[in-house]
Amino acid sequence: MIGALVTQWFKTRYGAELIAIAAQEHLALELIALPADPQARLSDDDAARVEIAYLSNDVLPEFGKSFFSAARKAANLKWLHVYIAGVDHPVYASMIARGIHLTTSSGANAEPVAHTAIAGMLALARGLPRWAADQQARRWNPVRTADLPRDLRGQVMLVYGLGKIGSEIARLARAFGMRVIGVRRNAIETEHVDEIHTPDKLHDLLPECDWLTLACPLTDQTRGMVDAAVLARLPRGAQVINICRGEVIDEPALVAALGSGHLAGAYLDVFVHEPLPADSPLWDMPNVIVSPHNASASAGNDARCNAIFIENLKRWNSHEPLFNEAI
Repeated sequence: MIGALVTQWFKTRYGAELIAIAAQEHLALELIALPADPQARLSDDDAARVEIAYLSNDVLPEFGKSFFSAARKAANLKWLHVYIAGVDHPVYASMIARGIHLTTSSGANAEPVAHTAIAGMLALARGLPRWAADQQARRWNPVRTADLPRDLRGQVMLVYGLGKIGSEIARLARAFGMRVIGVRRNAIETEHVDEIHTPDKLHDLLPECDWLTLACPLTDQTRGMVDAAVLARLPRGAQVINICRGEVIDEPALVAALGSGHLAGAYLDVFVHEPLPADSPLWDMPNVIVSPHNASASAGNDARCNAIFIENLKRWNSHEPLFNEAI
């Protein structure tokens, strides 16, 4: 019998299905649920039986501390699966340091995140923030000739980071007739990308970009990467989309570039400090669309995350390499 740490919500909603699938694989699975009270702690007996754990999307923020407290208490924990793709938080490094296998749900939310990024692009490109402001003011204010938006067809989008999310953004941008430049560590030929380059070429590529879209992981190399110098290399009127990590951008430099008019706009789902502080100037900028780190929101994510977890459960039982393992 293998003990799996899950939340009470996950056990109630998906427990019977998961146990049935495990039984088909001749795997006896016991679901050990976190206490319903986030202040309560997992009992010593339950903690001792935990060998695997599934961090589902209902955990954070209410149950985050109790989940990881339970995971730390589970001395026999060997594998942790998480519903997210980005595992740059120090807590995950501590798990790997313990020798625990860590797998992610990378790819499960690629489509909704890409859809959100493209929605932000379309909103900025078509002037929706202006129309929204006019609606709130009950002001009939048609766009005149001098302010007509440019066609998207023929514009250039640079996508920095071509994992599953970045690749889907590139595919959709191409569908709008845009030219897509991709930047990734390995400049191998990539579908839906017109050009592919390594990060050291970024500064040379920026002057031809209408859109800078950030879809990369947060690493020592990408932290603070989009600074004042990078933004200055973009042509006047360029726009920025960030759906990866707030720390990739120097926020004061971004605010300055937006305020000066050098950048025409930005769609931002992630920020250096979250929640975004109430006094951040980004809230009030008419050329900025803010969303609360929610670009991945989709009712279909649970099924996709669970499918990855179940596939890995089969591999775990067969002693095969795990899918999406973080190293």
